[in-house]
Amino acid sequence: MNELPEYIDGIPNISGAEDIVIEAARRRDAKDLRGNNPRFRELKSAFSIALHMQQPLIPGGGYELRTAEIVSNLKYMMDHQDIGDNHNAPVFHWCYKRMGEFIPQLVHEGKEPRVMLDYSGVLFHGLRNMGCHDVIDSLKNITCNEEYRRCVDWLGCTWGHAVAPSTPVQDYRLHVQAWQHHFAAIFGLEALSRVKGFSPAEMALPNHPDICYEFVKTLKDSGFTWVLIQEHTVENPKTGGGVEHPHIPHRLVARNSSGEVASIAAIIKTQGSDTKLVAQMQPYYEALSLEPQKLAEHMIPPLATQIGDGENGGVMMNEFPGKYMEAMRASSGTNTPAMNGTEYLENLFALGITEEDLPEIQPILQKRIWDRFESGAGPDKLARLIEELRKEDGGFHMEGGSWTNNISWVDGYDNVLDPMEKVSALFSDRMQDGGVSTGGSAYRNALFHLLMTQTSCYRYWGQGIWTDYAQELCRRAEETIKAC
Repeated sequence: MNELPEYIDGIPNISGAEDIVIEAARRRDAKDLRGNNPRFRELKSAFSIALHMQQPLIPGGGYELRTAEIVSNLKYMMDHQDIGDNHNAPVFHWCYKRMGEFIPQLVHEGKEPRVMLDYSGVLFHGLRNMGCHDVIDSLKNITCNEEYRRCVDWLGCTWGHAVAPSTPVQDYRLHVQAWQHHFAAIFGLEALSRVKGFSPAEMALPNHPDICYEFVKTLKDSGFTWVLIQEHTVENPKTGGGVEHPHIPHRLVARNSSGEVASIAAIIKTQGSDTKLVAQMQPYYEALSLEPQKLAEHMIPPLATQIGDGENGGVMMNEFPGKYMEAMRASSGTNTPAMNGTEYLENLFALGITEEDLPEIQPILQKRIWDRFESGAGPDKLARLIEELRKEDGGFHMEGGSWTNNISWVDGYDNVLDPMEKVSALFSDRMQDGGVSTGGSAYRNALFHLLMTQTSCYRYWGQGIWTDYAQELCRRAEETIKAC
């Protein structure tokens, strides 16, 4: 199978080989994907952890915003360790590579470690661009080496760490495709064929019916078989209440205003202080208290799952290594082992359980829509109903849900969203409708600049330097696209 160069004309390889990449992404023949754990039926429970890694690209390589080089925020931290918490930069660097140290050590001890990894495309590029090749080499070893790769479950994500509820749907698909393209260029097409789970940036799930439908359809079209979901972002379709059994897989069902339906298996991340829970390996200790549950006439081991930032916070930076090694050593070979999401689902389906057997969930607040909406009535009637519901209840919204209820990726950010949407429309008009080849340098460079503008980090800290970064990147993206 043809392999892909990691960079073309100085730009990450994020487009141009779509047919090859999607063929690899949709494959299901990797031996690592088979549900071949003979002890699965005997397990009492299992647990999984995912490490989310992200550093945005910023115009931070200089003192003048309009001319500063685009660099990783990690490089800015490295170069300015006297500012704020930037002294943590060397530890962050180690955090990005250290699973490549822990996994081999545990395997050589005869243990069965597991971890799910979620690295954005902007982080991959930022690390390469600042010369952190040791990080990529460390990750390649545990991803491609047959001795270790069963232990690592990569989760797909958006290339630019874009949040689904407020990113134009056509661009969200471009983010997903770009990440797959970039991942394949780094780790190989065979490695991409093993990436079946998806981790939404900020755990953000759209609850607008038409946007959520496109979100799920994008994932399924791209070869993903399951998605990681935050517990409080979904509801029971029959009651509108919360999830009753969060430790078993569910089926996320997305219906749009035209009556179309898309669904995908979902593993639920339970509520809690994400990073501390992962750093202290809480899912393992939670799993020890769980008992087998019934699903489709089978007794199955429940799965306790958490995801957290893999580098942020003193607990993650300092306590995680010891806690991770301790939990993996203690759980290996027991009836409560570590299992990655894809591994767990493949063993579940090997029992004869299908996606249709999984209990149904839908995004929060949708029951209030479907109770009053005639199936297939169309987007105009949906828009009117949403407006009615907002007037009736100030708490009703279509901003989706994420890992936190305290942050909006929309409110107060018109000065970022308006330029972002302008760039998106310009890219669509000039590059996509204009028939520009995705394999050409002009398209790839324009796409690179477009995707950068949609990073969620610019809408996390409120107004200030981060919104200034976003506006400057939008200006550069507009110039780049117009120059094509």
